[in-house]
Amino acid sequence: MDDLYARIRQRAREIGSKYPEQTFYSDHADLMTLSRKSLEDSPILTKLHNFVASVVDDDLGHGLDHCVKVTIDAGILFLIYADQENMREMERERGLLLVQAAGLLHDISRKEKRHAHAGALAAAEILEDFPFSQNEIDAISLAIRNHEAFHPPDPCASDMGQAISDCLYDADKFRWGPDNFTDTVWYMVSFFKSSVSMFLDRYEEGIKGIIKIKETFRTDTGQQYGPEFVDAGLEIGEEIRQMLRDEFL
Repeated sequence: MDDLYARIRQRAREIGSKYPEQTFYSDHADLMTLSRKSLEDSPILTKLHNFVASVVDDDLGHGLDHCVKVTIDAGILFLIYADQENMREMERERGLLLVQAAGLLHDISRKEKRHAHAGALAAAEILEDFPFSQNEIDAISLAIRNHEAFHPPDPCASDMGQAISDCLYDADKFRWGPDNFTDTVWYMVSFFKSSVSMFLDRYEEGIKGIIKIKETFRTDTGQQYGPEFVDAGLEIGEEIRQMLRDEFL
């Protein structure tokens, strides 16, 4: 990352740290612990994590840290769904594994023009070396293809596949909240070598898309908490915009 934007990111993180954590995490702290434990304890997910760590970078703000956050939140969302559906324990555990595999791999082709489509194809090939059935690979691949914003999702073959797809999408779009303003955007503008003045000139247009994402959450839980993530990000973003005007122009 360019030194200028590294300094801006640090200031943005300082601003973001003053805001409270999203209620999604406090309301589901027990499930967050379970999701983290699943990611840390599963040999399959550990192998996938290590693979992703070896091939992704942070140039566009969608590196390993982003993938892990999405993976944990997708796991929480799936566990909520599983409890709502009174899912059997074995099915619950397998579904959690699948949605977390999708979370780790969802941005594997982030630099491709049609990154979700390309990522789905890449994930299907990668997962051939892992102990998943063809139906499970298809479900993970389709979830990845369906995670791109403002693109209509393809229908899933089963309720489990639909849950995996919807949980992945919502977990990824939670990142359009505070994370977007404290991390993601600074990697992106640094990568594209945009000036601060250019960023500010385009700010309002960019915000329109972020506001629109509030209408797209797919799970009941995402619809409940997703707008809160986005609104918190917008509030942080306004403070950051003023900071940029005061300190970097």
